[in-house]
Amino acid sequence: MFVFHLASSSGVPPYLQLVHQVRGALLLGYLVPGDRLPLIREVVAELAINPNTVAKAYRQLELEGLAEGRPGLGTFVADSPRTAVPHGSYAALRRDLEGWLRRADAAGLDDADVTALIAAIRRREDGGRAGVA
Repeated sequence: MFVFHLASSSGVPPYLQLVHQVRGALLLGYLVPGDRLPLIREVVAELAINPNTVAKAYRQLELEGLAEGRPGLGTFVADSPRTAVPHGSYAALRRDLEGWLRRADAAGLDDADVTALIAAIRRREDGGRAGVA
């Protein structure tokens, strides 16, 4: 069963942390279409957060087409998430990124440096239209 976690010092609102975790789990293949996300009451009990926070995250996932609510049953990963990346492409990109991160680490970059560098490149690649979270 998928388990959420929260980082209180991240500065990211709790509902967005939940959304990001589902997106990441889909990308990594930890969640697949048809999987049931934890019930709201299960997440509330595990993380000691407001049920409205979990409901907001699940609504956001539904709006993005990543999840679907089934009355009386729970919230499930959608049959065809739009974030799906072919496994071979993902594996190759992951290897490339792991190598790049090792080089960045050897060059002395920390997490904030890496994030800033990626954000700068993303902004440049889309002509400055990308927002940086």
